[in-house]
Amino acid sequence: MRESAKTLNAMTLRERSDLMMSVADALEATAEKAHEIGNDRFAANSISLARIISGCAGDVVTSNLPAAELLLQHGIALLSLFPGGTPRSTVH
Repeated sequence: MRESAKTLNAMTLRERSDLMMSVADALEATAEKAHEIGNDRFAANSISLARIISGCAGDVVTSNLPAAELLLQHGIALLSLFPGGTPRSTVH
């Protein structure tokens, strides 16, 4: 049976940290793909956001849920701009 989705507030500290690191890892992988196809600006934006998220994962998960939520929203939004290997748009 599948577990229902949780809000950040309902997650354990470990779950929050794991979620943030998963998004950061996905952004890093997307940055590599973007670099391979020559979209260096998209790659730079992705890697920058990945580093911000992973750098804040330890601190944010314990004290500042709105900041964690905002970082995750931005990360997921940036990932959604890169479907099928070709970015549609770039965040500046």
